[in-house]
Amino acid sequence: MPDNGREGGLGLPTRHPLKQNDPSFWDESALNHELERVFDICHTCRRCVNLCNAFPTLFDLIDESATMEVDGVDTADYSKISDQCYLCDLCYLSKCPYVPPHEWNVDFPHLMLRAKAIKFKKGDTKFRDNIITSTDTIGKIASKPLLNSIVNWGIESKVTRKILDKNLGIHRDAKLPSYERKPLRNQEIVSTFLQPNPSSLNQTSSNKSATNTVLLFTTCYCNYNEPTIVESLIKVLNHNDINVRLAEKEHCCGMPKLELGDLKTVEKLKKENIPILYKSIQEGYKLIAPVPSCVLMFKQELPLMFPEDEKVLAVAKAFYDPFEYLYKLYKQNKLKTDFKNSLGSISYHVACHQRVQNIGPKTKQILELIEKTTVKSIERCSGHDGTYGVKTETREFANKIAAPIVRQVKNLEANYYGSDCPVAGKHIESNLKTDQKTTHPIDLLRLAYGI
Repeated sequence: MPDNGREGGLGLPTRHPLKQNDPSFWDESALNHELERVFDICHTCRRCVNLCNAFPTLFDLIDESATMEVDGVDTADYSKISDQCYLCDLCYLSKCPYVPPHEWNVDFPHLMLRAKAIKFKKGDTKFRDNIITSTDTIGKIASKPLLNSIVNWGIESKVTRKILDKNLGIHRDAKLPSYERKPLRNQEIVSTFLQPNPSSLNQTSSNKSATNTVLLFTTCYCNYNEPTIVESLIKVLNHNDINVRLAEKEHCCGMPKLELGDLKTVEKLKKENIPILYKSIQEGYKLIAPVPSCVLMFKQELPLMFPEDEKVLAVAKAFYDPFEYLYKLYKQNKLKTDFKNSLGSISYHVACHQRVQNIGPKTKQILELIEKTTVKSIERCSGHDGTYGVKTETREFANKIAAPIVRQVKNLEANYYGSDCPVAGKHIESNLKTDQKTTHPIDLLRLAYGI
């Protein structure tokens, strides 16, 4: 029986290139025609209604229209839908039965990305959104000695937060991360955790030096906001005889700008990062980043934007999620299981951008190697997205999306809870409103090793 016309299919889901360099990509009339087509498919299905606020917004617009069909929705309101999408990719991964190779060819996240890109090109993006997606620039400014104390004071000041809420649209109650006085890459402590040369490890044979070395992409968040995650990752890798090096230079991966629709800046950042990363894999190194969104940017989004760039494709192939890499060591009988501490029970939130890498539950599998440790996985979106959860107009929706996770964490009363996505962990923490703090899984692994 042919698959055409059937709901779903047996073909492996696939993503098509974004084709942002095709003039038709920027044709707003063609975009609206495609939005209407896909919205009509979503309207007749509705199984994504509980994922995020994009779908309830779409369905409410339809149900409140004169025709109660997509043709009754004003195209001017289409942006209300795309504004609620933060490219978590869960609809594509876990819900939609019409993704390619199905003949209906529905890729909702990338269609929303196209809408965002056209909106950005028209100059309809808020000044605030341009600012808060410039994570590298903010980090550099906020970490300067004269400004660091002022910035961190402002983050905690109720008066300052009210001003930011009213004038910039950053919600007064949103948990904002503090900034390090000195970025991780500039701290002397880095030299304690990093071996300057692959050969500096005590290895039984010199030919292991390249294959036993990873290049660590520290990410904006870990560099400026929470360096302890990187410290724990380096400790765990070194404990397993894996040498770690930093790239000579590092820039934002581009995911925040991608979610904004600023594709020119994404391309600019690609041109700055890829040559450095490509040089490292040519020397035999694997690549690791501690934030799932950054890994996904290099693994999936850049290859879909630049499918003919051989360096981009090579970097994508060499990039690993930390626990994906550790699981690879485990399958090769190279992962040490000399754990000194059990962790008891763990409520583990599976980050969306880790799930869509299609690597399986690697974090859970590694943590369950620890004796007397149980892991309860929670496969729901946290709703934070890095920026969605701090905006005045969307924080309410972000909290609503996070509510099922918060409820499960409360009910389990585990010894620890956390997420591979550090901002998701912080968002869950702020919604729990307890004294228990989120703990990143790599910090848990370090604790289990006792290192």
